[in-house]
Amino acid sequence: MRIDAHQHFWVFDPVRDSWINEEMSAIRKDFLPRDLKPILEENGFDGCVAVQADQTEIQNDFLLNFAKDNDFIKGVVGWVDLQSLNVEDRLAHYAQNPKMKGFRHVLQGESQRNFMLRPAFRHGISLLEKYNFTYDVLIFPDQLTYTLEFVKAFPKQKFVIDHIAKPDIKNQNIEDWKKGIIAIAENENVYCKISGMVTEADFNNWKESDFEPYLDVVFESFGVKRLMYGSDWPVCNVAGGYQKALQILQNYTQKLDVQDQQLLFGKNATSFYNL
Repeated sequence: MRIDAHQHFWVFDPVRDSWINEEMSAIRKDFLPRDLKPILEENGFDGCVAVQADQTEIQNDFLLNFAKDNDFIKGVVGWVDLQSLNVEDRLAHYAQNPKMKGFRHVLQGESQRNFMLRPAFRHGISLLEKYNFTYDVLIFPDQLTYTLEFVKAFPKQKFVIDHIAKPDIKNQNIEDWKKGIIAIAENENVYCKISGMVTEADFNNWKESDFEPYLDVVFESFGVKRLMYGSDWPVCNVAGGYQKALQILQNYTQKLDVQDQQLLFGKNATSFYNL
């Protein structure tokens, strides 16, 4: 089963979605399952994982309803307030829905860069394994050191780094990011999504060779068994679109055997998210 392990749906709201700036005007509109399904089919994918784009439980219901009505949405990564006193009640609630696979917090946007080390947040994380939930780590490279401490504290929790931790591909800054990725990858419970790369490059002028040094690092660090493909659709539309972003990884992985390509483009995501 070929799986796109990272994409989003939304009904555009200019206030809620203020992160979509003028440079990203191409995605200032609605993106719904009917828009994605033909793209997945055209590119040979059997399904996807829908990831939260808004930190509310309203968004969870929005995505879970889509998943109920569209079988190609194999799982949902939602949001709960992991610092809440009633977080376990919320986790127990969502555990009743087989399409809810895990949770995410927009750590990259927090002014406190080590937000993930807050005791209340860590308490919430400590409860995820009990309910077989995964956790998507959304960070910028300056948070890699804190994230290393974070994932080490929960060796049995399944983590996945979103968007290869968003290195500064546009300016080809790599050394500090590389050190952080190598250190985190030493933890066997941590996976990495090869996703979101084109939006960290020069939107209109990137070339495939720009990404090769970063792909070399994640493949050497995590190995093919802990990597998964994600389109980051529709965000990828601001920097070339679905097929161009996918082509980067398809060309890079031509050297892999069929079994390893199957791991990268579906089997790892299926196992990680229990799809």
